[in-house]
Amino acid sequence: MPITSPANLIALRAELALRATQLGFTGFGVSGIELAEDERHLLRWLEQRRHGEMGYMQRHGTRRARPAELEPGTLRVISLRMDYWPGAAADAQQTLQQPARAYVSRYALGRDYHKVLRGGLRRLANHLREASGGQQRVFVDSAPVLEKALARNAGLGWIGKHTNLIAREAGSWFFLGEIYTDVALPIDARASAHCGSCSACLPACPTGAIVAPWQLDATRCISYLTIELKGAIPVQFRPLLGNRIYGCDDCQLVCPWNKFAQAAAHPDFKVRQGLDAATLVELFGWSEAEFAERLAGSAIHRIGYQRWLRNIAVALGNAPRTPDILAALQARRAAATPLVREHIEWALGRQADNAGTAGSAERTSRAGG
Repeated sequence: MPITSPANLIALRAELALRATQLGFTGFGVSGIELAEDERHLLRWLEQRRHGEMGYMQRHGTRRARPAELEPGTLRVISLRMDYWPGAAADAQQTLQQPARAYVSRYALGRDYHKVLRGGLRRLANHLREASGGQQRVFVDSAPVLEKALARNAGLGWIGKHTNLIAREAGSWFFLGEIYTDVALPIDARASAHCGSCSACLPACPTGAIVAPWQLDATRCISYLTIELKGAIPVQFRPLLGNRIYGCDDCQLVCPWNKFAQAAAHPDFKVRQGLDAATLVELFGWSEAEFAERLAGSAIHRIGYQRWLRNIAVALGNAPRTPDILAALQARRAAATPLVREHIEWALGRQADNAGTAGSAERTSRAGG
C-alpha cells in the first residue's frame, strides 16, 4: 500500500529530491494533475493548425492534458530538470555569423538526451516504488505529456513568451522528464512568471514563428522545418534558415535569463564530431554510412540522411558563393533523391542570383568611382 502519513510523505519527498540531485538532475518538483487551462490552450492551438505535420500532438486527444487518463491512478507528477548547455562549445552567436559554418541546436551537439534522462528517471522511480509501494511511470518525450505546464506547476520555472520553460536560477537550457505516480506526495507551489515587459524573443525569431507572446506557430519554426517536416521546406522560409541545419536557438540566445544558465555536468552532453564548428561543405560531404556512424546515439540521427542533406543544401544556398560550395552542390546534384535535388537546384539558383547581385553592385561601384 502507498504511504499515506503526511509526515512520511514529506520525508519521502525530501529523500527523492536528494536522490535526484545525486542522479544529476538540477531541478525537482511535484505537481498535481489539474491542467484545464493548459488543455484549452492546447485545443485552440490545434484548431489553428499550428502543429503542422505533428499529428501526434492531436492523436491522443485530451489525454495529453489529463495525466490520470494516460496513466490510471495518477495523483502526482514529479518533474525533473537536467541542464544541457555545452559550455565548451564554440560561441553560438559567432557560429551564426559565419554562414559557411553549420549551426546545430545546442541540445543536439552531444548524445541523445532521451537515454540519459530515462535512465535517471527509472532509477528514481524504482527508489520511490521500493520506499512507498506505489506505482510509477516515467516519460521523456515518450508519450502525450504537457511537460512544460507540469514543470511550471511543480515550481521548476515559468513558461516564457517564446513558450519555453525558464528557471530564474538556470535560464532555459535544460531538458525535462516526468514520473507519474499514485503516491500523494506534497505539492510544490506553481512558479510565478518573470518575463515582465521583455519581449526580446519575438523579433529574434528568424521566421516570425512567435506570432504573439506565448503563441508559437510551429509551421514557421526552424526547429519544425528542419526536424519535424518530412517533405520540402517551403521556399519562402529557405533564405531565413541561414546556416541553421538542425533546430534553432535564437529565441533562447537573446533571453536575458540565460545569463544564469549552468553548463552541463553530464559527459554525454559534451560536443561530439566537432558539430559546434563544422563547415557546411564538410558535413554535406558525408556519405550515408558516415552519417549513420558519426551520428549514432545522437538526436540528429532520427531525421535520417535525406533530410540531413536537404537542410544542408538550403544552408549552402544561403552561404557566400565560393568554388568549394558550388563544387559540393554540383557533386551531389545528379545522384540526389528528388527531395534533396529540389533543394540543391534551389541552392544553385540562389548562388547564381547572389553572384549576379554581387556583380551588379561591383559594376555600380566602379561606375560611381
